[in-house]
Amino acid sequence: MIENLSGMHETVNYKKNMHLQLYNNDEEENYPPHWHTPFELIMPTENTYRAVCGDKEFRLREGDILIICPGVVHELFAPPKGVRIIFQPSLSQIDIRELDVIVSMISPVLCVTPEKYPLIYGQVHRLMLEIRDEYLDPPLYAESCIISKFVEILVLLGRCQAEIAQQHFEAKNDKQKEYMDKFLFICDYINDHFAEQLSLEEVAALAGFSKYHFTRLFKQYANTSFYKYLNQKRIAHAKSLLVDKDYSVLEVALQCGFSNLSSFLRMFKLMTGCTPTELRRMYSGDFDYV
Repeated sequence: MIENLSGMHETVNYKKNMHLQLYNNDEEENYPPHWHTPFELIMPTENTYRAVCGDKEFRLREGDILIICPGVVHELFAPPKGVRIIFQPSLSQIDIRELDVIVSMISPVLCVTPEKYPLIYGQVHRLMLEIRDEYLDPPLYAESCIISKFVEILVLLGRCQAEIAQQHFEAKNDKQKEYMDKFLFICDYINDHFAEQLSLEEVAALAGFSKYHFTRLFKQYANTSFYKYLNQKRIAHAKSLLVDKDYSVLEVALQCGFSNLSSFLRMFKLMTGCTPTELRRMYSGDFDYV
């Protein structure tokens, strides 16, 4: 299934005139550690499947849906017999800020099961089957239909997370909406200014909250801390810059908002499991610069 692998970087061969690829995969083949720029959604339809993403192992049952975000190193293991949907869509052609927020909630990987997401699991499962059927026998405007279904999956997960967050606040609907509007505004602000020297106190004041209330609110709505969200944006941008060998690692660090090289190296290793130089080698297999 991996057709173009350079080091650990897979270049996904999208279907002609589309920004996506799908396999109704029945191969008894394991796939070594690799990463790519599109998402990857895996759903076994017959038998089980196993995936390792960083330090997490997922043993997928029939119908479980694993969502792997772009740039995450993962390894796949197939049973002797079985079938699974492996769907690789790109959202590079879509510029919707709300999707950035949702992706941050599920990053780096999320497993959708009926036990963990009982209210939306049936819809996500149905959408995965519809995506497969649309891809295998494509009518007119198949790509638009498939991408819309993938976005619907993301929206279902985002709304589910938002509802969970709202349950932690004793506030009326208008106050909940105010919190959500401010949260989306703050996420937009971080997306635009992550390369600057942002502080928790500064952004909390921008939202009109004390830093203590803001910390609690952000954690509830984003399912992560303010600083982790900020560093996710910085490291994601760093990955894209590191592909270009004209930038030194120090230049990448400074362009992504880190004040010094040591803090960048420490955060990069923590969030990716490798160093910037190792990532470059993963990308090409033979880079020898630092």
